Amino acid sequence: MLSGVFEMAMYPDEALQRRRPLARSGSEYYRQSPKRLVDIALVVLSLPLVLPIMAVITLALLIEGGNPFYAQDRLGRGGRRFRVWKFRTMVRDADAILDDLLAQDPALRREWNATQKLRNDPRITRAGKVLRRTSLDELPQLFNILRGDMSIVGPRPMMPDQLELYGAHASAYFALRPGLTGLWQVSARNDVDFSQRARLDAVYERTLSFWQDMMLILATFRVVLRGTGH
Repeated sequence: MLSGVFEMAMYPDEALQRRRPLARSGSEYYRQSPKRLVDIALVVLSLPLVLPIMAVITLALLIEGGNPFYAQDRLGRGGRRFRVWKFRTMVRDADAILDDLLAQDPALRREWNATQKLRNDPRITRAGKVLRRTSLDELPQLFNILRGDMSIVGPRPMMPDQLELYGAHASAYFALRPGLTGLWQVSARNDVDFSQRARLDAVYERTLSFWQDMMLILATFRVVLRGTGH
């Protein structure tokens, strides 16, 4: 099953076209308490390395001006709302600016409707571009993981207004804690539309296992080193 899952990761468009909904084949035992224990252990072990990096980023953003952190409502396991934390990568009033941009530019509106992202987002600051390219803006979510809002590996945290875009795959999303990384994050990332992202999350939920998570974590380092985030 791992080879099939990573076929999805390496060749998402072709694999998605060929596959039908998968029967659950992952580890029912692992998805219970062992996955949570692995999350806590890996986060705690990473803190001596991560905290100094976070301190430097916080200082740099303070010098740039404004609050270095950004919080936004997301939907978690079972549909529970929580606040996801990131380093700030956008200008102030970014949501209002987005509304104006989408109202004025039909091409940007189509891009946003398809992917829920803008490839060349004018709201991103100079420091924000570096943080996004390296995925360092996601580091504060380690504390979301410790709180139990998120997992290291799982579906990408969904904004409440994205729920209707998930369609039939919403139940798979709500079965798990959303992840700091996951199948979509290390494969298609920013290059597929939202319906494919939802299907990748459903594939991950059905094939969840300890070894799959470890392979996705290792693949995350490869993606981060390539600097494909935006």
